[in-house]
Amino acid sequence: FKRTVKGIARKHGFAACFMAKPYGERAGNGFHVHFSVIDKDGRNIFDDGSDQGSDTMRHAVGGLLAAMAESTLVFAPHFNSYRRLRPRSYAPTAVAWGYENRMVAIRIPGGPSAARRIEHRVSGADANPYLVLAAILGAALIGIEKELSPGEPTGGEGQGLTLAKLPPDWASAIASFEGGPLVAEIFPATLRQSFVACKRQELNTFALNVSDFEIETYLESV
Repeated sequence: FKRTVKGIARKHGFAACFMAKPYGERAGNGFHVHFSVIDKDGRNIFDDGSDQGSDTMRHAVGGLLAAMAESTLVFAPHFNSYRRLRPRSYAPTAVAWGYENRMVAIRIPGGPSAARRIEHRVSGADANPYLVLAAILGAALIGIEKELSPGEPTGGEGQGLTLAKLPPDWASAIASFEGGPLVAEIFPATLRQSFVACKRQELNTFALNVSDFEIETYLESV
């Protein structure tokens, strides 16, 4: 998909950008995933006719929240990804969910109950869509099978509440993914090991490069 978009853009004299935060002063580039689950009879199992959604939906949310910190490396796989995940940026920083709340990681949109669905708001546009979908659906399935509770929904960004936080930086996300018991249920060991090795190599490469901003800020001031 990304190669196709970039090729079409070049053909028309443009450059397609999938960076999570190409401009520091502007909103980031998100990859929000909406999904519901249909049973063999074509019924949306997240719909129970209420505004709150079914118990199954809440169990799915519980699984998504339980695996979220471990999965952040999939949703935010690059150094630049963490420039997007900042407070008051309309991108999530805490492991939280809510109804019609565009500040939390997991949002339950309003609308007709038959269209009840989950919006996963963590991923940036720089993420691999195949890994993102596997992480989301795998975590939701774990939540449904284990009947995990999501806790109470959150209003606003959840400031003042004691909420678990997403890994704040690339190195923390790598460590969380590597040791995560739930991602180990979703992804095979060979994929996890290869992904971590690649990301550690990228991180080490970044650590060796000093930016122009650092030079301008510190060269003569420290």
